[in-house]
Amino acid sequence: MSIFKLCARAAFAAALLLIPATTLAASTADALATGTENLLFLPQAQRRIAFARISELAPTRTIRASDQVLPLPPGDAPLPDVSYTVDGESHALASFLENDSLMGMIVVQGGEVLLEHYAPDHGPDVRWVSFSVSKSVTSMLIGAAIQDGYIPNVDVPVAAYLPRLRGTPYASATIRHVLNMASGVAWNEDYADPSSDVSRAGASNGIELVAYLADLPAAHAPGEVFNYSTGETNLVGEILRAAIGNNASTYLEHRIWQPFGMESDATWLLGAPGGGETGGCCISATLRDYARLGLFAMSAGGLANGLRVLPEDWMAASTTPSPAAPFYGYLWWLEAGDAFGAQGIFGQRIHIDPARELVIAMHSNAPAAVGTDYHRHQVAVLEAIGRALD
Repeated sequence: MSIFKLCARAAFAAALLLIPATTLAASTADALATGTENLLFLPQAQRRIAFARISELAPTRTIRASDQVLPLPPGDAPLPDVSYTVDGESHALASFLENDSLMGMIVVQGGEVLLEHYAPDHGPDVRWVSFSVSKSVTSMLIGAAIQDGYIPNVDVPVAAYLPRLRGTPYASATIRHVLNMASGVAWNEDYADPSSDVSRAGASNGIELVAYLADLPAAHAPGEVFNYSTGETNLVGEILRAAIGNNASTYLEHRIWQPFGMESDATWLLGAPGGGETGGCCISATLRDYARLGLFAMSAGGLANGLRVLPEDWMAASTTPSPAAPFYGYLWWLEAGDAFGAQGIFGQRIHIDPARELVIAMHSNAPAAVGTDYHRHQVAVLEAIGRALD
């Protein structure tokens, strides 16, 4: 299994611990009363309901839409015929679009929509949970905080914003190290082990999270070893909120969501009612606004409505390979060429290919968190669309 699959599975599982089965049953009793321990174990058909209704199942904070929506007009020509290959067998794009795991897919090139498709029970107004796609948004908000002067740069020690971490191994780690998931602090991401860190604290947030991390030992010097840590994706959210003195949803709303012209309200999962956002998980947004997030990330100048939101070199730095992991940047997965992406479990995805001016976004409900045939077909489709547009 690839390192991404291992990392992503644990990140998703930890996030889902925030949504207890008792809450699910109370909110959608007929559809979701399963008796399981958490949302991770819902059957695929029930996940199809739950993933569109996170704000009914757990505490969230609203991110309000813009009153000046960025248009996504149809292109002059549709997407060319696309075929792709998996295990030596050729498939038509049309067959992928009919896959029961695909809830929605949009292809945008040069700001124009070449393809927009939804499952029969889905649609352009449906918010769908993004899971780990959210951590890439949190990364951009760190960039915004630097642009706004709340954070001088990514080489500031983590403990400068979270004093509870002074005197711990995190005292030697910088924001850059945490964004690269290379703090050097020990963290066991084995979700099959009930005594692992991710099992014990993967759903922690706020003071509980910081207190837990403060007790962890150092395993490596900072910056040397990539170690996917669910705790550290949420720690980035803690750093952000401490630096800006505000909640992340409001900051996202005023720095990116409204200025860039997002069409619909979104929501962000909270650690507790009235609490802080889960920095590494669970913004729920429409497919078109997933695509707009990709367009914002692709605008390397970090501009929204003519205003600078990110430092001019932020996205270039964010998508530069970490010294500890050539496939990872500042909470972004790095792909072939200069492409990069935000990826969430069960097939949520924003694929960004600046060379082709291409953004592809997907809402998905794959049969399992990672490693399914659907995931393999999804990756092959992304590659085939890129080639077709050359």
